[in-house]
Amino acid sequence: MKVGLFFGSFNPIHNGHLAIAKFMKEKIMFDQIWIIVSPANPLKDKNILIPENDRLNMVQLAIQDYVYLRVCDIEFLLPRPSYTINTLSHLKNQYKNYEFALILGDDNMGNFCKWKEYEKILEQHIIYVYPRTHKAFKHNFTHPHVVYVEAPILPISSTKIRFLCQQGLSVAKYVPLPVIQYMKDNKLYLSSLIE
Repeated sequence: MKVGLFFGSFNPIHNGHLAIAKFMKEKIMFDQIWIIVSPANPLKDKNILIPENDRLNMVQLAIQDYVYLRVCDIEFLLPRPSYTINTLSHLKNQYKNYEFALILGDDNMGNFCKWKEYEKILEQHIIYVYPRTHKAFKHNFTHPHVVYVEAPILPISSTKIRFLCQQGLSVAKYVPLPVIQYMKDNKLYLSSLIE
């Protein structure tokens, strides 16, 4: 089975994530895409993260109608902070007949050389990179296992959603409705959300 691993904090998950997952599934012909919620990314500010179980629950709500998407909480069970190389090693041991590839936004390639054992990741896995906010790819990390995919650029980010929530503005066109309801019910992101 060919599986795309879509890593992220998903703080919160939004329609842009789902659109990229759908595009990558069709373009790369993945059998499945696993959304791996990272509880503690060593390169991100942990103070802006809401609790990991809330982020996991929101991903589960967002993907409930997508048969090719699966949420994965493997990093919840591994030592913190979450290092991708450790996650990949664990997955390879658990699913010996699966072929795993990574799906990363272009912004992450700027920090890729800071990742723990990034050379080993490159040796063992293909990385499919999609653009974030620019027509051209911002980072030009050249390696036979790094594939730049001309995916659609979506003007949406978790940062923007958090900002809108803090302003009490609507996020209905950016976030799946079950996720919005969860955010409301649990008073996440200082939200007095407007539908």
